[in-house]
Amino acid sequence: MACAFRSIFSLLLVVSSLAVAKAAVPVVPGLSYTFYSKSCPSFPSIVREHLSEVFGKDITQAAGLLRMHFHDCFVQNLAFILFLLLLISNSLTVRVCEAKSSVPVVKGLSYQFYSSSCPKLESIIRKELNKIFKKDITQAAGLLRVHFHDCFVQGCDASVLLDGSASGPGEQQAPPNLTLRKEAFKIINDIRALVHKQCGRVVSCADITALAARDSVHLSGGPYYEIPLGRRDSLNFATTDVTLANLPAPTSNTTTLLNSLATKNFTPTDVVALSGGHTIGIGHCTSFTNRLYPSQDSIMDKTFANNLRQTCPTPTTNSTTVLDIRTPNKFDNKYYVNLMNRQGLFNSDQDLYTDSRTRGIVKSFAINQSLFFEKFIDAMLKMGQLSVLTGNQGEIRANCSARNGKNDMGLWSVVEEGLPEGKLSQY
Repeated sequence: MACAFRSIFSLLLVVSSLAVAKAAVPVVPGLSYTFYSKSCPSFPSIVREHLSEVFGKDITQAAGLLRMHFHDCFVQNLAFILFLLLLISNSLTVRVCEAKSSVPVVKGLSYQFYSSSCPKLESIIRKELNKIFKKDITQAAGLLRVHFHDCFVQGCDASVLLDGSASGPGEQQAPPNLTLRKEAFKIINDIRALVHKQCGRVVSCADITALAARDSVHLSGGPYYEIPLGRRDSLNFATTDVTLANLPAPTSNTTTLLNSLATKNFTPTDVVALSGGHTIGIGHCTSFTNRLYPSQDSIMDKTFANNLRQTCPTPTTNSTTVLDIRTPNKFDNKYYVNLMNRQGLFNSDQDLYTDSRTRGIVKSFAINQSLFFEKFIDAMLKMGQLSVLTGNQGEIRANCSARNGKNDMGLWSVVEEGLPEGKLSQY
């Protein structure tokens, strides 16, 4: 693991005591102020934000962390202190120092893409989403779904964010996207305004969408992972036919899912892992009432089916229910437990357990959440690099819902007015 417990402990001390400046004390050989700059660059900011949340509820915890560091340092092998540290920071360690996946990075993307042009990018996005999710955690699922639907159609190019035009309806008007949350599009564009105000127009809507999806997973209880950046925004959107062809319906079976995603080089394990995104979010009645009417799907748990009929009394009822009946707003592995108990909502979900090709994968994820998180990260990194635009391809949109016009250079939203002098938009 990239980050040692003692490193986290030392950083806890720094944050607890609000130390800012580096001291003049010599640094012993083997230590460095930039030790994790490459292996875990977000380490300090994640620890700081986590402790801000903790201290916001109970500032007295700062003294406890400071004292623990004292006792650790003055006693060479104080196993008890390290044990306490393990208890306190275990979950934080997983979140902070999740090793980078072995998934290769496509040409043009980089883990340090904005390190000079917009170094505070990720903290800006995380801070804004923290604020939003404290009011409504269900928005996390909406943001994650937008990223899925963007990447599988024409690649991760923010084309799903574009409004339709005189040339035809946009991707949002295609049947699979009609239930994408309007608020998710607004959140992404609002974040774009905040980012562009801070850094100028250097960050793409596609990258913001990818980061928002990653943070939605993490802030809902899932794993934290680094993602390569440098995507550009598309100049056009896909047709309705192309959108339909690339987004399998919730009524699909496993064969359809595997065949569809195999064309994008996803393995069965990838498919099952990505389906685990349904551990948060909601489903519309019309997406699963084919399993209730005119007769119940024999595979579906009877009590589960009876409860669904209460929510969806007719095949065309315009209502919703949660995708994960156990922990609907927490990103965990309970989705797979649901499948094993015949409580998967969509046919595309439940059939993963019915089909012998994927049944074992479902079982392994239901038993081992860490394994699910590991494979989910790999699959998300693969998905997040599908057909990306890089370099001089595409553009950096001034507004995520519209391609740039010929005369919109320097056109800013109301949020961006008052941009400090020198923070000019860049293309």
